Amino acid sequence: MSEKVEIKTIKPFGPAIAKVSMPKKILYELNTYIDNLIKDEKKSKEQDHGYSLVGNVKQEIKLEDKIIEDSRWKEFLEKCTSIWIESITRKKINEFKLIDSWVVRQFQNEYNPAHWHNGHISGAGFLKVPSNFGQTIQKNKRKNQNGNLSLIHGSRHFLNNSIFDITPIEGDLYFFPHYLMHTVYPFLNSHEERRSISFNARIDENIFNVHG
Repeated sequence: MSEKVEIKTIKPFGPAIAKVSMPKKILYELNTYIDNLIKDEKKSKEQDHGYSLVGNVKQEIKLEDKIIEDSRWKEFLEKCTSIWIESITRKKINEFKLIDSWVVRQFQNEYNPAHWHNGHISGAGFLKVPSNFGQTIQKNKRKNQNGNLSLIHGSRHFLNNSIFDITPIEGDLYFFPHYLMHTVYPFLNSHEERRSISFNARIDENIFNVHG
């Protein structure tokens, strides 16, 4: 992959988080794949793996190996993970195994409860974002978290935040360790789709397992 990858490491609390921008070509190919898939009612049902995931959302589509390879999604994830892990640990990974990747189709009043993933490295990014997520039910709230992704770790202490809020922006992709709790809030007053993508992967056990 020839594209230059710029990775921003974010560390608002214990675990490090990485933020990258997805290449427009990958974004286009993944969205086109999903758009075509949902037109095929039979295949759309076959690929829906919502029953095995925690989200209370319209549809969660497990990506097929072919689109993962053809769109270069796996290649992009591996490259970003390698750069990110080396920047933190000063160690080069030799293994990157993508366990699974899926797309979450979320509409108004739907949500993803607090949960964590398996594997070693996980991530969540945004393929489509509604033009607005609606207003808060009570007016003049200091913060509107409708549709936000929140990463959660530990508890609130002086000079230590336990929640990192992420406002969805199309093309943004975040990497984090699999154990990091996270949740997605519902949104209101919109019939548009909030479309996100997630993945789980394994890397070298000797790099992941810091306890030896």
